[in-house]
Parts: sequence; structure tokens; C-alpha cells
Amino acid sequence: MSAREAALRTLVAMDHQKAWSDGHLKKTIQEEHLDRRDAALATRLCFGVLQNRMLLDHYLQQYSTMKLTKMESKVRNSLRLGLYQMLFLTKIPVSAAVSESVALTKKLCKNPRAGGMVNGILRNLARHLDALPTLDRSDPMAYLALLYSHPQWLVEDWGNRLDGEELEALLRWDNSEPPVTVQVNTCRFQTPEVVELLQREGMAVTPHPWLADCLTLTATGDLTQSEGWRQGMFYPQDPAARLAVLAAGLTPGCKVLDACAAPGGKSFAAAMVMGDRGEIHACDLHPHKKALIQAGADRLGLQSITPQVADGKKPRKGWGEAFDVVLADVPCSGLGVLRKKPEIRYKAPEALEGLPQIQGEILANVSTYVRPGGVLLYSTCTLRTQENEAVVQAFLASHPDFRLEAFRLPGPLGLVEAGQCTLWPQRLETDGFFLAKLRKEGAHA
Repeated sequence: MSAREAALRTLVAMDHQKAWSDGHLKKTIQEEHLDRRDAALATRLCFGVLQNRMLLDHYLQQYSTMKLTKMESKVRNSLRLGLYQMLFLTKIPVSAAVSESVALTKKLCKNPRAGGMVNGILRNLARHLDALPTLDRSDPMAYLALLYSHPQWLVEDWGNRLDGEELEALLRWDNSEPPVTVQVNTCRFQTPEVVELLQREGMAVTPHPWLADCLTLTATGDLTQSEGWRQGMFYPQDPAARLAVLAAGLTPGCKVLDACAAPGGKSFAAAMVMGDRGEIHACDLHPHKKALIQAGADRLGLQSITPQVADGKKPRKGWGEAFDVVLADVPCSGLGVLRKKPEIRYKAPEALEGLPQIQGEILANVSTYVRPGGVLLYSTCTLRTQENEAVVQAFLASHPDFRLEAFRLPGPLGLVEAGQCTLWPQRLETDGFFLAKLRKEGAHA
């Protein structure tokens, strides 16, 4: 299977499945034993089409006499793959982009005439690449939504909080290629030795500019096959997620609850901060994710983590005021990580309406687990006020024994005096996150 076929199969799967993630692509890459180069191309093609799908469809429809929605899914995605390469991957010859899409269509599509249609549409576009129809700029929000393939409601929401240049910078960031970022397992290894091993394995390694023991990797291939992975030298995590743990102010010996822990990254980060000394109860609603967290802790050699199955919305007997720190990284819309999960942008806004209630219920329940004088750290990976500041404000209104507390972070943010902040990707070059540190009144008895 070629890189293009792997990308096409993944895009078609997304069209036909309600739940999709980059795990589908990774599974295809592993099953077909694609080498590092083809795996990278398949990933770029798949992500690129998803990141630019609205714009690609806009141009394709103008050069097709058939409605795209009437086409077989494989035909529609073959066209998207071809046009994406023609518009965005300048190192691939236009002729190759056209011929590969036609070949895939003939190989995989039911209609024997589909290949000719794909050939005609893409060749017509190829002749007009330097003179494609101009996008309508009369409505600035509609223009940006189409140009960067974001739903207009989301562009307008962010446009109420960001000026024009910053808004466009955020949209552009969402459509950029995400790097692989890992945190060093400092409980067992020194960062220089990890860098040396990864470089020997052929990866390019760049230390993060302001977050210690954080590395950006390129040319990774299947990272899980590397010797560094097998030895437990690192774990994948964006700097923003690490900052969520640092904001909590953990110290060795703490008793910590990670209330929504899977796949375990924040629990691992907490263990690193604490030197693997203390207790970390890493919980998730789904039993199979308990095993996932345990496998990660075992690979890293961490002894302080105890995975458990627990519903964040339901009280747990024996946990009342039992923890020094509770981490509540609640389920959210994920709109701060569109660069890594581009398919999320196409969810209907109605599907997000119930999230603040769920988040509030989780926050209210897990707050009962915080000891007097302890910390409740609320975080999301979204940039919606409704799921962030509004949830915290509603919680504080009904829980007068909690208050926002200032915290300090490394890098540009420094001291966060308000006790809550948004990590804007276009400013910090991290995932988009929201953090709020809440201190419970009283002293530990």
C-alpha cells in the first residue's frame, strides 16, 4: 500500500464513522508496514486534507458538474488528495498528483468511469492553478472561515476575543503541521542521554526553548518502535499539558487525584514533578483505559501511580477531603488542539452545548475530594469561554470555600496573578489550553 492509498483509506473511514481519530491512520501505517518516509507522507496528506477540506471542496465544486455530495466517498477523497498536493505540497509535481489520484480511483472505486471524471476535474484545475477564482472578501469572517476551513461560528467566536491579525494567526496555526513533542522521564534518565540516543536513531532533536526536559522531534517514524521508547526514556506530551500540572504546585510526597487521567500523560508528569514520591490515583471512566494507564506507568518505571476506574461525576466513598491536589482535566470540545485533531472542527456546535454542564458536575464532585488547604486544578484543551471561565465562575459562585490563586509558569506566561489563564497557541506555540488553580480554604488537620 502506498502512502496515498493509506491516506485515502483513512479519509474514507472518517466519512463513514461517527468517531474518528488519528489512531485509524496509525493503525493503517502499522498494518501495512509503511517505512518512515511513506508514513510521514500519509500523515501529511491525511491531516492536510482534513485541515483544508472546506477550501478544497470550494474549488473542486467549481470545476465539477456533479455535486461533491453525490459522489462516492472514495472519489470525493481522491479529488481532495490530488488538489491538496497541487495547492500545498509544492515538491510533488502536479502531474504526479493527478496521475496518483486517478490510479487510486480506478483501483478502489466501483464506477468504472470515475477515473476519467477525476482525471478531467484535476487536469482542468491544474491548468488554472495560477488563476483560481478569487475568494469573496465582503464578509471578513466568512472569508477567513473558508480560507482556513474553520466553521464560521467558531471563527466569529474567536473573533470576539482576538483582533484580526491574531485571529488569522490562530487559524493558520491550526492548519500547520504538528511536531512530535515529548517529555523526558527525569525519574530515570538525564535529558542529554535521551537526546544522544534519539539522535543515534536518526531523529532530529530540538530542546524546547523555555520548558525544561521537553524535546521536539522530527523524522521519528513509528516512535513506539524506537529504543528510547522501549527503555521508557520519554512520553509524548505537549508543553501545554505539562504546564497544567506545573500550575498545581506539586511537591514530593503529595497525595494526588488525576480525575480524568487517560491516557495518563498528566499523571506521568505529576510523577516526574514529585520525583515518583507520593501517591497518584489516576482515574478514568472506562475500564480498558485503566490498563492503558498502567501500561504507560510500567514502561516508564513509575511506582507512585495507581490506575483506577471511577466516574468523575459520582461520589467515591472514602475519598472525601482525602487529596492534597486534584487534577480535573475534564472532557471538552478539544478546540484548542485542532492542529492535532483537525476533524474536530467539523462537529456541529449543537453537539457541544451540553459540555459545560458535564464539566460543572465533574468539578463540583471532585472538589469534595480536596482536603482543607488543598488545590483543585481545572483544565481543558479548548478555547471556548463557555467551557472555561464560565464553568469556573459558576463553580465559585456555589462553592465559597474555594478561591482562585495565583501561580507561576515557566516561559512567557510567568506569574499568572488572576489564577486562571488561556494558553493561546499562536502566542505560545503550544496546544490551546485553559488553566484555573483553585485553593480550598482551611488548613490540613
